[in-house]
Amino acid sequence: MTLTRSASSHHLQRHSAYAAAHGARMPRRRPLPDVTQLINVAIIGLLTLAMITVFTLSGSVLTNLKISYLTPGGNFLHKLHPTTFLTFMATLLLLMRDGDPIGEINRAFSNAKLLLVHLFCWFALLIQMFVLDRPFTVIIDTFLLPVLLCLLIWRLTPQQRKPLIWALHAAMLLNILIGYYEFASGHRIVPLTLGSVVVLGEWRSAALLGHPLTASGIVAAYIMALVLRPAVCPPLIIRIPLITFALGSLMAFGGRTALMTVLTVLAIMGMIEAFNLMRGKRVPLLVAVGAICLIFAAVGLVFAAYSLGIFDKMLLRFTSDKGSALARVATFDMLSHFQWGELVLGPNPVRVNALQSQLGLNYGIENFWVSCIVQFGLVHTVLITLGLTCFAIELMRRSSPAAWSILLLILMIAASSVSFSSKNIQLAQLVLLIALLMPRDVRPAVQPPRMRPRQAMYRDQEFA
Repeated sequence: MTLTRSASSHHLQRHSAYAAAHGARMPRRRPLPDVTQLINVAIIGLLTLAMITVFTLSGSVLTNLKISYLTPGGNFLHKLHPTTFLTFMATLLLLMRDGDPIGEINRAFSNAKLLLVHLFCWFALLIQMFVLDRPFTVIIDTFLLPVLLCLLIWRLTPQQRKPLIWALHAAMLLNILIGYYEFASGHRIVPLTLGSVVVLGEWRSAALLGHPLTASGIVAAYIMALVLRPAVCPPLIIRIPLITFALGSLMAFGGRTALMTVLTVLAIMGMIEAFNLMRGKRVPLLVAVGAICLIFAAVGLVFAAYSLGIFDKMLLRFTSDKGSALARVATFDMLSHFQWGELVLGPNPVRVNALQSQLGLNYGIENFWVSCIVQFGLVHTVLITLGLTCFAIELMRRSSPAAWSILLLILMIAASSVSFSSKNIQLAQLVLLIALLMPRDVRPAVQPPRMRPRQAMYRDQEFA
């Protein structure tokens, strides 16, 4: 055996020397399987850490840790979210895994060509940031991070995605528990900040997600994933209490848009199920009895909570929004104060800040497209909207049909809050919920029916 291996090695060396002497192309060595396996483990480990950091290290948490992520000052490393660094590291490992980075890029975009449109629009916006000498880290965390995370997740097998999904569930449950604690105790785990300003007198919970509206939007998307795609949590005895537990936390987070969206989706699902029952859909007796008991228990809990005054603060949000509606009116009125020449590439940031203070928009412009026009200009707002549309189409193409409900929630969040127009990772969080919890189901290939030997003989005689 040893002599055989030595002869084979000597023959390979002679072949390589001959090829090199005659200018032939040397065969490329593939990395060892052990090294490839280690790189795969490292990629999954980095992405699992990214799942944890993206749902636990918000801007408020980083500010509380003395990291100047949203505040002035600090070095460049402080201006990018830790999830972005982890994603970049995982991307580099993926490119080096097979020793063919160009081929890996080609394989990644071969079935996702619409992402190239998004990256082109993003790159055009990046050039504008450099030309106008404006902070460019805003568009990295907001618009580039979600795309990189999706490209990495789509390259993983279902088995490799399981640690990421478990980390996502754990982070979501942790935030929901903290939200209940903050609502019941009135004490915040992390102070609520907007930039360097600490917000006082806010009863809504924020948990580790940074802001009540962000937290309510993320939890609402998580609830819709549990409701519309039962494969996320197949055991019914676990999924129904989990949905109820998460749904109750929306009262603590206090997001009206998120709450009404979830209730609308649940109402539509209930009507569809009732219609199917009237058409004669069969339901096991135990499931029917359990559903009736749960409905009566839920109604009783709702009336008990209402009698205890748990819903009072949330109901006040619908009757007295503390000027939120007026702020949205002022948002659209703000554009009339600029000339068309200023709106093409974006007005002066100093003038924008002064006008925001004058109109009472100290907490931000509560509309994604208006804020983008003010920050980046009309041209690049059109470009980034085109890029995000292509990204959404590609994401929906790889997701189950139920993911359209979360996309609708994303549009409603963008139209009614500061959302993705400021420096945050909310878009990445919502995209991760779709990519991990709502992938498109792989349909097994249908095999042709097997023919008996006599049928095969007749078929051969027919074509002879």
